[in-house]
Amino acid sequence: MSSLRSYNSMVNIWVILGTMLLFMVAKTECKKCAFKAIFNFGDSNTDTGGFWAAFPAQAPPHGMTYFKKPVGRATDGRVVVDFLAQAFNLPFLSPYLKSIGSDYKHGVNFATLASTVRLPQTSLFVTGVSPFSLEIQLRQMQEFKAKVDELPRKGKTNLPSPNIFGKSLYTFYIGQNDFTGNLARLGISGVEEFLPQVVSLISSTIKEIYALGGRTFWVLNLAPIGCYPAFLAELPHNTSDIDQFGCMISYNNAVVDYNNMLKAALAQTRKKLADANVVYVDTHAVLLELFQHPTSHGLKYGTKSCCGYGDGAYNFNQQVFCGNTKQVNGKNVTAKACEDPQNYVSWDGIHATDAANKVTAYAILNGSYFDPPFPLHKYCDIQPIG
Repeated sequence: MSSLRSYNSMVNIWVILGTMLLFMVAKTECKKCAFKAIFNFGDSNTDTGGFWAAFPAQAPPHGMTYFKKPVGRATDGRVVVDFLAQAFNLPFLSPYLKSIGSDYKHGVNFATLASTVRLPQTSLFVTGVSPFSLEIQLRQMQEFKAKVDELPRKGKTNLPSPNIFGKSLYTFYIGQNDFTGNLARLGISGVEEFLPQVVSLISSTIKEIYALGGRTFWVLNLAPIGCYPAFLAELPHNTSDIDQFGCMISYNNAVVDYNNMLKAALAQTRKKLADANVVYVDTHAVLLELFQHPTSHGLKYGTKSCCGYGDGAYNFNQQVFCGNTKQVNGKNVTAKACEDPQNYVSWDGIHATDAANKVTAYAILNGSYFDPPFPLHKYCDIQPIG
């Protein structure tokens, strides 16, 4: 992780130079990027408003840091794909499901909160699993391209050019809900039985998008859920299963096994798509470093959530999620946000803060976490991200 630490030490310099660089960009020709759009597939880790467009209900304090109001993101500010868009000089991605105010000229976000890779076997209103699984997101992508190809290009439009699909970046950050959704009930061994199906579906989706013209794919791996406050509070474990950083060893080991499986599957997919870039992105390593050494990256709290109820070691209570008011032990309580989310890795026990997402995005853009190596700086002049 020395590369992340050395890169993180440059962040302060970037911040200082940010204003000057932006001024220079404004005075000169806009920097170029080979990626004219981003098409994102995922869950709440990269949802920019899709779920709440379908089921309007999000309330404060979500969005408090950057947007100053709820904007459909499960964090206090931006998600990783927001930072990638900023770095490529693209606007934030509009959700596919958002009917008002969307602009799809530079990509689409198909991700929704609570999405899984596998088709859900139950209802959102029973277990909270999103109906927009990866297969549905793929169908939405196919329908979107069909409409772009079909509709006439006259006057002002919020749709991209039909030739954009081969000039785009396709990002995947999904699988966490497949892994954690039944973890408490089935245990690690029970969940591991269907993980091969998860990685197989991700690989087959890449092949389907390749057939649509996609050529560059980034697949972000699974985060170290054994360090997440929500799972530390919820999942059964013994004190002997806690490492020196306060994370659950057995669950993190299971995540590593899944990530190795995903990496191997992508290697096989890469062989079959010789003219495509199929890149495994090790965001797990970045987040693990943040949870283990938050103070090395300008943060203070690793395994304690900013927004929650109960305080204690994790500040998380599964009976009342961030921003909600519920009756607990006969008393109405509210899960409130801390005053300094910039000091936390975890926003609400399950999702990362704007600050943690920013560090993750910097690490990705640095290029040290790609497998195989991907020459990003040959594709794009990276813009400063604020």
